[in-house]
Amino acid sequence: MIYTNSDGGARGNPGKGAIGVLIRDENKILIKYSKKIGDYVTNNIAEYEGLIKALELASKITDKNITCNLDSELVVNQLLGKYRVRNKKLLELFLKVQKLQGNFQSIIYKHVSRWDRFQKIVDELLNQELNKN
Repeated sequence: MIYTNSDGGARGNPGKGAIGVLIRDENKILIKYSKKIGDYVTNNIAEYEGLIKALELASKITDKNITCNLDSELVVNQLLGKYRVRNKKLLELFLKVQKLQGNFQSIIYKHVSRWDRFQKIVDELLNQELNKN
């Protein structure tokens, strides 16, 4: 089983945004990724962008079952169909995630605490990007 942890954040909300992503097996980190994603993004857009990058990276490792861990309750509940996607930009990103799901046999979306040990790593990755000039 492959696991992803992804996070996105924006300073100012909207403001400078960045993402952090881990691709791992049970406990071994296989890929670490971080990137600035723009100067005028919201936290929710950044969360989706992080998940999209996680799905793209995971698809290079497996086409089987994956579990995607996120600390965004909104994104997880939208993907599980519990919340409607009303924002036009978020809907665009939501549909991109739906398309990427086709690369895998199955995906589990799991809401995790921001204090989860792997979630703390992706948060540090994105903050390192935001701290760069």
